[in-house]
Amino acid sequence: IWVMIFPMMMKIDFSALGGVRRQWKGIGVTLFINWAVKPFSMALLGWIFIRHVFAGYLPAEQLDSYIAGLILLAAAPCTAMVFVWSNRCHGEPNFTLSQVALNDAIMVVAFVPIVALLLGISSITVPWNTLLLSVLLYIVVPVAISVALRRWVLSRGGDAQLQKLLQRLGPASLFALLATLVLLFGFQGQQILAQPLVIVILAVPILIQVYFNSGLAYVLNRRFGVPHCVAGPSALIGASNFFELAVA
Repeated sequence: IWVMIFPMMMKIDFSALGGVRRQWKGIGVTLFINWAVKPFSMALLGWIFIRHVFAGYLPAEQLDSYIAGLILLAAAPCTAMVFVWSNRCHGEPNFTLSQVALNDAIMVVAFVPIVALLLGISSITVPWNTLLLSVLLYIVVPVAISVALRRWVLSRGGDAQLQKLLQRLGPASLFALLATLVLLFGFQGQQILAQPLVIVILAVPILIQVYFNSGLAYVLNRRFGVPHCVAGPSALIGASNFFELAVA
């Protein structure tokens, strides 16, 4: 997981936080969706679909685990793939960089309280030390090491050297992601094949929250007069999920 996360974190330039004021409308909308809407909408959708609508089709002893997984998935926004999405929708790269840097800074302090609150409301017990350890291992440590390494590379060879390093690390990150997926499906493959209906049911609240949050973010941005080059990546970041942290 660290091999997967480190190259992603090294792309983030925290000095871009200085540009937050220039795109305050788009960033404000994204923050609102990321931290005030998405985690709670996923918890609500999980409660509706897992606890009630599809409860009869799911093993009763696993309902809490399914809801907890949905909450963990949606509690934090993605920090890496959003750069690819922003490029694909012709997004403003400086906005995307500023937004990701700000989200990472907020994630350090907001992830644990939000998850603890939503799991508590859902009557699911997860020790605080487990949540804090996850944030320390999979956010704080990678960010700290990535920032230090990024500064060291820039001081030695400038941006050209940094881009060369990122190109070299890219395949390692992709390999680690694929290895993680292979291991996950390897360990859970029998259950997936035995219970395909469970996978389909869990996909329902995930898809609804992705379309709902991305649509809401885009509409709000456009209503505030934000151009597509900012509204596009704002919508994608707003609906994104930090898959790596949820897996960890």
